[in-house]
Amino acid sequence: MADRTEASPLTLARAALVALLTLTLSASWPLAASAQEEAPTAASPGTGGDLIGYGSIHHPTIGRGGMVVSQNKIAARIGADILRKGGNAADAAVAVAIAETLTLPRAGNIGGGGYMLFYNAADKTTTAIEYYGQAPLGVTPDLLLGADGKVDRTKVLSFKGVTVPGTVAGLWEAHKRFGKLPWAQLIQPTIDMASKGIVMSDDESIALADRKAQMAKDPNGARKVYFKPDGSAYKPGDLFKNPDLAWTLKQIQARGADGFYKGPVAEKIVAGMKAGGGIITLADLAAYRANVLPPVWSSYRGYKIAYMPPTSGASSVAEAMNIIEQFPVTSYGQGGVNEMHLVAEALKIVTVDRRYSGGGPQWHTPAAGLASKDFAKARAQLISMDSSLDAKTLPKLDPTPYESPNTTQFTIADKYGNVVSNTYTLSDSFGAHVVAPGTGFLLNNSLGNFDWGARPQSLGNRIEPGKRAQSTISPLIVFKDDKPWVATGTPGGGTILATMVQMLVNVIDFKLNIAEAAERPRVYQSGADGPLELEESIPEDLVAGLQAKGHKVQRSQIIGSTQSIMIGPDGVFYGAADTRRPDAEAVPVR
Repeated sequence: MADRTEASPLTLARAALVALLTLTLSASWPLAASAQEEAPTAASPGTGGDLIGYGSIHHPTIGRGGMVVSQNKIAARIGADILRKGGNAADAAVAVAIAETLTLPRAGNIGGGGYMLFYNAADKTTTAIEYYGQAPLGVTPDLLLGADGKVDRTKVLSFKGVTVPGTVAGLWEAHKRFGKLPWAQLIQPTIDMASKGIVMSDDESIALADRKAQMAKDPNGARKVYFKPDGSAYKPGDLFKNPDLAWTLKQIQARGADGFYKGPVAEKIVAGMKAGGGIITLADLAAYRANVLPPVWSSYRGYKIAYMPPTSGASSVAEAMNIIEQFPVTSYGQGGVNEMHLVAEALKIVTVDRRYSGGGPQWHTPAAGLASKDFAKARAQLISMDSSLDAKTLPKLDPTPYESPNTTQFTIADKYGNVVSNTYTLSDSFGAHVVAPGTGFLLNNSLGNFDWGARPQSLGNRIEPGKRAQSTISPLIVFKDDKPWVATGTPGGGTILATMVQMLVNVIDFKLNIAEAAERPRVYQSGADGPLELEESIPEDLVAGLQAKGHKVQRSQIIGSTQSIMIGPDGVFYGAADTRRPDAEAVPVR
């Protein structure tokens, strides 16, 4: 018989109590943990999405007193410091743009051009400043063509491919109209950094090293500035100085735009042009002016939107949004097959319609027609939710009858209520990969953006002297209750239109917070007959659904890199730096 010890009544009572406590704790513990993890309702009224609670994976940087969002954290911090010193959004824009010439040389520039939207809270007006590159007066139709009659990339990536840079003129115009602090104060931080040196980041050192062979073709310019004396690349953590850039910036600091377009800097640019086979003259530089224009206005589901006018591509974004507005997007679900299909079909249409876009003074783009609701309704009738369009099934439609009588983005909002959305570019990453000796900055290769064909596919973008090229750059500002609500933009070349469309759909249709909207996977439709490109993070099981509708699907690298700000009704700023590009940052004033 087994030995069995009889338990006493006291022992049994104690055991029962322990069991009861254990049972109670084990039952209540998940509930307690759940209560601790349960998120508060955190979305601020009138902003968007789950801004600070636990309903979203990605959350914006929250700030007060102003916000700067840039692809480069050093430049963003300089801009935020300008706001802290009492500067406004125009002042910070100048400081950020100048700083990125040093800290983000592949895209930040004074040797390129771009587009700025400025909302002025004092009079509640929005102004567009277009400062894109301009073709030299001496350009000829065969300048960039090879022996086979096609564009020669070696010529595009040389002094021959450079347009007259517009950035300094654009920044000067913005400051002259809206700035508050002295111009010289805004240039000084970058002069100091260029003289003392900055620590090379992992991202920038890798990007520069990758272009070593191309920059070696300009030994007295690009290689001398961006590589060590022995020709080796800078490594992460190395100190990088640019005394030539500091010299150039001192001329601009002292004389404003004239310090760039006239005098010693202009003379060095032209000397570099002559030595490298370029055609820009002193007269080309002296004649350059930024264009100050009204925005192209449209709306999406009741939200008024200020779009950058041509030669920007933003009127094409407006057209796409007006087409998408004809469909019940929210019922498709964010990131679903039907939503991606609709975006792709709309992008096919606007790509075809971009043949009517081009630059002045020779061409007038029917931007109001492209952005009109009636034109979009006519184009939206082409879309079937069951099948995919191609060039044969996508007829051209002239928007004129609908008329009424590597690139980088930074976005800034200040405590005064002013907002800047600015995108500027060298066209290719690192532009033409050339530097005029003694100047310290890269020059653009935007001349390659014209249509050089003997029979141009674009009605408005054929190469002509003194003309500005068509661009896909599309900064914008969304208004809510007649106040700026969302300001955003992106680099990405041809993918810019797709990125901006998906940002607006994510924020307005799906009510995502600004950071979540930026981080969701993206698609890009490459022309009417090109592939539908999907970022890697889009699930593979959606591919079959897209192919069933007739799409030619292929995987893509990252698409776009938005830098965005959402402004709450209480004046709180929500900044979102897209993590697709390293070193981006949203920096609040406080």
